[in-house]
Amino acid sequence: MTLQEIVERMHLSVRTGQDRLDRAVTGAYAGDVLSDVIANGKADSVWITMQTHANVVAVAVLKDLAGIVIVQGREPSADTLEKATKEKVAIMVSELGTFETVGKLSEVLNGEP
Repeated sequence: MTLQEIVERMHLSVRTGQDRLDRAVTGAYAGDVLSDVIANGKADSVWITMQTHANVVAVAVLKDLAGIVIVQGREPSADTLEKATKEKVAIMVSELGTFETVGKLSEVLNGEP
């Protein structure tokens, strides 16, 4: 499964990393505490969070995450977008809350319609 397929099936809005949407995704992690994501996030996973500040980009780079999905329609700050563009990190926005986003992503990753 690629980020592009996830974006299309989940109706996500892409904010950065349009050229990175061909990246393969092998899993996901949901969390808002950065140290928790550092400890438990896996490479090639999508990170689901409500955090919008630039430090999320640093965590995504450190853990080699496939991309970041920001929930609840929250918008990343200008600094976050600038850093994500520079670091080539895909950031997407979901209008859904965390619970709904995780459920929908689970269905998509498991091949459910």
